[in-house]
Amino acid sequence: MPCVRTVLGLLAACGAIAFLGYCVYFDRSRRGDPAFRRRLREKRRAQQRKAEGRGAQLWDPAKNEKLQEFFLQEVQMGELWLSRGEHRMGVEHFSNALLVCGQPQELLKVFKHTLPPKVFEMLLHKIPLICQQFEADMNEQEYLEDDRD
Repeated sequence: MPCVRTVLGLLAACGAIAFLGYCVYFDRSRRGDPAFRRRLREKRRAQQRKAEGRGAQLWDPAKNEKLQEFFLQEVQMGELWLSRGEHRMGVEHFSNALLVCGQPQELLKVFKHTLPPKVFEMLLHKIPLICQQFEADMNEQEYLEDDRD
């Protein structure tokens, strides 16, 4: 006499096979549908246009020049505040410069050799806060861009 466990195991296996068979059938019929293919093609083209639009925004030379000016201004302001003895304000401006810098590791190496150890330590403690703020700003910007669409 077959064991109840064996019967239940066979029923579960048959159910799983039937479910997988239905999934394969449904997927094939969905992929074969001309309307599905058209919608998929349109969706991919829209995503590609959107990505190209973002790429053009990122590498806009006018924006790049503005970023360079902002970077230099923030470094100069940081140096100015340090020369006045205002370490917190100097670190604030250096962190802004670090945020827009194209090579932040190299800039950190320069800061390590040129800044007083106390100020450099303050800057290192501020880096995680800068990253969180930047991520929050980027998420908000993406949210606003998605609302326009």
